[in-house]
Amino acid sequence: MAPRNPAESFPAGYEPSKVWEWEKGNGGQFANINRPIAGATAEKELPVGQHPLQLYSMATPNGAKASIMLEELLAAGHAGAEYDAWPIRIGEGDQFGSGFVDINPNSKIPALLDRSPKGGGAPVRVFESASILVYLAEKFDGAFLPTDIKARTETFNWLFWQMGSAPFLGGGFGHFYAYAPIHIKYAIDRYAMEVKRLFDVLDRHLADNRYLAGEDYTIADMATWPWYGVMALGEVYGDAATFLDLASYKNVQRWTAEIAARPAIKRGRMVNRTWGDPAGQLPERHAASDFDTKTADKLA
Repeated sequence: MAPRNPAESFPAGYEPSKVWEWEKGNGGQFANINRPIAGATAEKELPVGQHPLQLYSMATPNGAKASIMLEELLAAGHAGAEYDAWPIRIGEGDQFGSGFVDINPNSKIPALLDRSPKGGGAPVRVFESASILVYLAEKFDGAFLPTDIKARTETFNWLFWQMGSAPFLGGGFGHFYAYAPIHIKYAIDRYAMEVKRLFDVLDRHLADNRYLAGEDYTIADMATWPWYGVMALGEVYGDAATFLDLASYKNVQRWTAEIAARPAIKRGRMVNRTWGDPAGQLPERHAASDFDTKTADKLA
């Protein structure tokens, strides 16, 4: 590897130390909640509602996956998928409360507690969005998860593709383009290139497939749409959709529009949302009727 000239570093003269040390405040918009250690910072019990399924989340792309799945299950007639959804305000550090850390030691949303697991027994905690999608699919007898080995494997292929690629979209491109305290050309160029490659992967696949696993809508679509679909709609990271020319990915745009029209997608995106259009915010969800009576605009 060619030697680097410290004078060309950013900031000029910067060289990594032998051992990294945490500087509080380093991290841009979310610096107040970023830290290099795990564990709870305060004793705080989680609220519990009347339903067996308790969702603790926020309507970020990862958080929306869980509420979308639950709303899709209800729309498909699975009455046992009724749930309580409680907001975890990550900007205020709710994810570091002891009750939440007990469910997810990684302190990330979403997290789910099933107080009536299939087969009985003690409550089951589920964390990581893909794990929640698979858990719920299996709890409800394979809902949105094919049993045919080829289709099932293809579903998992794209589910885990999304999980692996999300850090490039969010923590990589999204952070340096929209949230970092300064714009760094090298970082933005590096992640923009990768995000466009990922959109091209998706676009080429969707040229021959209605959904990610083929003709059937699955948990792979539910996992991928809140990231790629919402980006394609131009709803995240400022004018990122224009910067990345996402309108040119015609097959992604077709898939995005079809899924966006699903009623369960619209409802799932509202759950635990505390920003944006008040009519689209449902900070807590405890019954299907809450969408008609308890959105932020109606409460106001």
